[in-house]
Amino acid sequence: MLEDGKLYIGTSRNPDDSLNKGEYLDLKYGNRHGIVTGATGTGKTVTLQVLAESFSNAGVPVFCADIKGDLSGIAAMGEKKDWVDQRAKQIGFDDFAYQEFPVIFWDLYGEQGHRVRTTVAEMGPLLLSRLMDASEAQEGVLNIAFKIADQGGLPLLDLKDLQALLNYMGEHASELSNQFGLISKSSVGSLQRGLLVLEQQGAEHFFGEPALAVTDIMRTTNDGRGAISVLAADKLMMNPRLYSTFLLWLLSELFEELPEVGDPDKPKLVFFFDEAHLLFNDAPKVLIERIEQVVRLIRSKGVGVYFVTQNPLDVPDTVLAQMGNRIQHALRAYTPREQKAVKTAATTFRPNPAFDCETAITMLGIGEALVSTLGPKGVPSIVERTLVRPPAGRPGPISEAERRAVINVSPVAGVYDKDLDRESAYEILMAREQKAAEAEAARRTQEEREARGEDKDSAAGRWSLPGFGDKDDDDRTTKPTTRKTSGYQRETVIEAAMKSAARSVATSVGRAIVRGILGSLRR
Repeated sequence: MLEDGKLYIGTSRNPDDSLNKGEYLDLKYGNRHGIVTGATGTGKTVTLQVLAESFSNAGVPVFCADIKGDLSGIAAMGEKKDWVDQRAKQIGFDDFAYQEFPVIFWDLYGEQGHRVRTTVAEMGPLLLSRLMDASEAQEGVLNIAFKIADQGGLPLLDLKDLQALLNYMGEHASELSNQFGLISKSSVGSLQRGLLVLEQQGAEHFFGEPALAVTDIMRTTNDGRGAISVLAADKLMMNPRLYSTFLLWLLSELFEELPEVGDPDKPKLVFFFDEAHLLFNDAPKVLIERIEQVVRLIRSKGVGVYFVTQNPLDVPDTVLAQMGNRIQHALRAYTPREQKAVKTAATTFRPNPAFDCETAITMLGIGEALVSTLGPKGVPSIVERTLVRPPAGRPGPISEAERRAVINVSPVAGVYDKDLDRESAYEILMAREQKAAEAEAARRTQEEREARGEDKDSAAGRWSLPGFGDKDDDDRTTKPTTRKTSGYQRETVIEAAMKSAARSVATSVGRAIVRGILGSLRR
C-alpha cells in the first residue's frame, strides 16, 4: 500500500462498496496547502493525526494544535483496538503497524508543555491591534508607539514595556503629536485598558523572553523522522482571539525567517491550523489581505499550511483558492447555511462521474471522506469517496505522567522554561522618570533656598550690600545694627559718585600724558 514519495491517506471505494484504489498525497505537492473540513464527530481529528504521522515518517516536521487534548496520544505507542484493526483490514492495509512518534509538547501557559513566547516587538502593531480588538484610531497610535520605540532605543519585550511606553505617550502627547502625528489621550487610554484585559486573559504569559525560535519546531530525529510539535490549546481556546493571533504570528515568523526554496521534493514544515474559522471571524480587511499574502507566498519557503475547520464557508474564497489538497468529511444540510456549505464544498472538487458529489457529502460515514489531491503536473485528481486509514499512534489523550515523561526528554527541555527579564522599555523609562523627578526635586530645593536668602552666590549675584559675605558678617548678625537700609543706599550712592569722579580725573590725566608722548614722537 505504501509508495515512495507519497503519503497513504486511505482507500477509495466504488458506489457498490467494493475497494477501488489507494489514495495518496504526493510529497512533492505537500507544500501546496490543504484543507480538512467536516461536521463535529465525523473524524477530522483522526485524519489530522494520520496526516501528521505520515509527514513525520517522511522526514517532515509538523506543527499542530491540540484543541481538545485528543491529539496528544500521537506521542504514545498505538494500542490494539477493534475499530483500528477492523479499518486496516477493511481497506487492505497489510503494512499497518503501531508506532509512537517524536513529539514536542508546547503550551503558552507552561503547564502542559514548554513555554511559548514572543516579544511585543516581534508581534508587531497589526497583529497586536487584532489581539486587542483596536479601532482604526487606536491602531494608528499603536503604530506611533512602535515608531517611538524604534527611534528611542526602547525594546518592547513584554506587556509592561508597552504599558510604560503608552504612559509616556499620554504624558507627552502634545509634544509627540508635533513630531509623529495626532496622539489622542483617549486612544492611549483605550489601549491601556485593552492591555489590562489581555493581562486578565493570560496574554502576559505569551509576551517575553526567551522568544520561540522557529528552528525548534523544524527538528528532525536521528532516524530521519520529523518532530511533531503539539500545542496544548484546550485552555488557550478560552481566548479564541489569542489562539488565532498566536498561530498567525507563527506563520508570519516562518514567512519572514525562512529562505526561498521553490518547490522542494518534500515540505520543510507542515502547519495544521485547527479551528481555522477563528482566524477569520471579524477580521479586518487588512488582516485578511495579510493572511492571503502569507498563505500564497509561504509555499515557496517550503511550508505547507493545512486548515482544519467544520465548514468550508469559514475560509474566505481568496484563501480557499490556494488549497490544492482537499479532504471533505460529512456535512449536515439541515439549515440554509449548511445547504450552501454542501454546495460550495461539492463545487470545489473535480467531479467524479461515478457519483454525485453533493449527495455523497451528506451520506459519508465516520472516518470516510471525499479526497482530492494534486497529481502529476499539479493537476487536481478526480474526487474519490475514501475510507481514511487508521492512525498508528494512540488515538485519544495520554496521561499526565506520560506527558511529563515526554517533556523531560524533549530536545528543548530547559530552554524555554525560565523567564528572562532583561533591561527594556519599562526599565529605561522608569530610570528616566526617576532621574527627572530627582532633578525637579533639586530645582525646587534650590528655589526655596534662594527665596530664604540661604544661597550666598545667588544673593551676591543679585545685589551687593556692604557686610554681606564679609568678615563683618558675624558681627552684623550678632549685634543689632542702628543703620537702616536707606542709609546703606545713600552711602553707596555717595561712594559711587566719589569713585566715578576719581576715575574721570585719572582718565583725563592719562590721556593728556599719552597725547604728549605721541606728539613728541611725531615731531
